[in-house]
Amino acid sequence: MTLASLLLTLALAGQVDDILNDEASAQKNKGAKPAATAPATPAPVAPKVNDPALATEPTADAAAAAKAPGGKGDDKKAEGKAGDAEPEEGSKGEGDDKEKSDEPTGTAKLFNDLTKTGALGYMIEGGIFMWPILFLGILAFGVIIERYRALLMLNTKDEALRSQVLKLMQSDKIEDALELVERHKGPVPAILGAGLRKYLIARRLGYDPAKIEEQVTKGMDEYSVHIVAAMEKHLPILATVASAAPMLGFLGTVSGMVSSFAEIVATMGEKNIVEAAAGGIMVSLLTTVLGLIVGIPAFVAFNYFTSTINGFVLDVQESAAELIEAVTFQLALAGRESDVAELPPVTTHR
Repeated sequence: MTLASLLLTLALAGQVDDILNDEASAQKNKGAKPAATAPATPAPVAPKVNDPALATEPTADAAAAAKAPGGKGDDKKAEGKAGDAEPEEGSKGEGDDKEKSDEPTGTAKLFNDLTKTGALGYMIEGGIFMWPILFLGILAFGVIIERYRALLMLNTKDEALRSQVLKLMQSDKIEDALELVERHKGPVPAILGAGLRKYLIARRLGYDPAKIEEQVTKGMDEYSVHIVAAMEKHLPILATVASAAPMLGFLGTVSGMVSSFAEIVATMGEKNIVEAAAGGIMVSLLTTVLGLIVGIPAFVAFNYFTSTINGFVLDVQESAAELIEAVTFQLALAGRESDVAELPPVTTHR
């Protein structure tokens, strides 16, 4: 009995100690919970295992734990953004392709460049008055070339010819003088030829000296009118262009200014006045510029040709005056010889 009671006492004492130890550990755990709180706890790391089948499970759990509650929405938003971005890029590409396809190429591009830049571009911007001025410029250019070539072909060194004709007339070789002047070209040989022909005809018809001189003077005056008219051919065109081209330019400028001020009134308050007027004024001044470009050369050429023709006319008048003097002298000499022949013979008395 004594041994059995001793064993029972020891067993009860061990159970009591175990219960006390369990209660003490439970109280410690309750007291440590408030102090052990942390702001954020990392996701649990899966332990390394040798079994590959078990190793895949923590990876799937970690992926599932990494997804936040709004993860699906974010994925949808990202997908939506990507979907939106793709059409924008596509629409951009299509727009660029359309712009590239709208751009002219080849001959159309060349024509487009010419109409926007250079002389043709200025002609189009200048308006309707630019084209009549351009036509006048082309016409004046043609007249300048034609008159310059015509006057350049005329011989201006006629002093030797006139002296030879006078010598032949003093020797009463009118036919030889006429052949000489007919071999030359120019206003002076032409006027001398006209006077010599009149002189031969009148003398063969038996006109008196006064009548012969009158016929020679009249013939040279009539022919000189035709010579001057031939030299002044087309010069009225140059005079017209020299005055009309600047006037058309001013008319185009005034018309452009009227349009500019009308645009300013129409856009009052919507656009800056200087900005609205600058373009129209610049375009309207183009007609004035072109009118002066055409009119100034035409005016200079007209004055040059007029002075050159006046020099030829002076030579013609001098040649005609010399021929008339030679004719008068020849007629006077012939009259004196005839008077001497009509005198009675002188008789001598022994």
